[in-house]
Amino acid sequence: MRASIMRDILAVDKWMLVALLALLTFGMTMVLSTSYLYSQERYADGTYFFRKQMISMGLGAILMFIASLLSPAFYRRFAYPMLGISFVILILVLFPGIGAARGGARRWIMFAGFAFQPSELAKLALITYLAHSMAKKEPMIRTFSIGVLPHLIVTGAFGVVLLLEPDFGTVLLLTALLYSMLFIGGVRLHHLLATGLLALPLLIYVMMKAEYRLRRLMSFLDPWSDAAGSGFHVIQSLIAFGSGRLTGRGLGESRQKLFYLPEAHTDFVYSVIGEELGLLGALLVLALFGVIVLRGFRLTAKIEEPFDQYLAFGITLLLGLQALIHMAVVMGLMPTKGLVLPFISYGGSAMVLNLMEAGILLGLSRRRL
Repeated sequence: MRASIMRDILAVDKWMLVALLALLTFGMTMVLSTSYLYSQERYADGTYFFRKQMISMGLGAILMFIASLLSPAFYRRFAYPMLGISFVILILVLFPGIGAARGGARRWIMFAGFAFQPSELAKLALITYLAHSMAKKEPMIRTFSIGVLPHLIVTGAFGVVLLLEPDFGTVLLLTALLYSMLFIGGVRLHHLLATGLLALPLLIYVMMKAEYRLRRLMSFLDPWSDAAGSGFHVIQSLIAFGSGRLTGRGLGESRQKLFYLPEAHTDFVYSVIGEELGLLGALLVLALFGVIVLRGFRLTAKIEEPFDQYLAFGITLLLGLQALIHMAVVMGLMPTKGLVLPFISYGGSAMVLNLMEAGILLGLSRRRL
């Protein structure tokens, strides 16, 4: 009996699990490598960030295990409560005394020495809501008033609150998730094109209204036009990649992390991977994410239940997009946006929620692959 239970627990996608464990190993190694000197300088403890990340990974691993055992019906049952709770927390973070401000943005809630970022929960909540709503409305999904409009309104409400933080990057990410899920759900293409074209001027206005966003766009087009200002991050990142060459300088030997590359342990951790482990190390990390994304999409294609299928697709796309955007930003292929690399960058909220999302995927893969 006990052996049968263990076999059932382990009957998940082994390729996905191995890739995930490899990324976590990479992540903990790189957090220690990139943050040691910074945490030594700031807290007189070189392992400060490493220890906090270990705690986050431990909590995330527990939630991943639990999430992999829960039935998809559980997530569907709590789709609306999770959506409501995440929306309320997003509003609460805007109030001084509740939300913590960093770098001109108010995106975190401090608790027992840890910073929780509600937008991480909002991503999973929105995916679960969309999966439930689209599955419920599947017979009428091609009707604009039923299949498109309610989902646009809900996502738009989240977007408005996120812009107040401000967090324009997460708004764009949620928008991409919404349109991608609606597309695979069978929504009429002209509905998506029409609403997208109508929203485009608003997105351009929001991007141009804030001077720092405009500077980021200009520095993306030509980082060297403001090498000491808005283009500094990208230039230092490109120097890191160039220094790494094929095999890298060696683990722990990065020079750019020595206070040249800002946020080396979070927003630019992939740059340090490229410098210390070279092109081969950077490609290995890319390949590991590729395994998770490909296995996730393969799982999506094999699932027959609509809710399960939409949930698997949404989570796979979320993890893949976050990794792709992070890598594109640090290589100068996209305007600078502070987005962590899942399972690797330092960040407790992201680590815990990303592992929980991976647990849901593993649970959906049980006996299906």
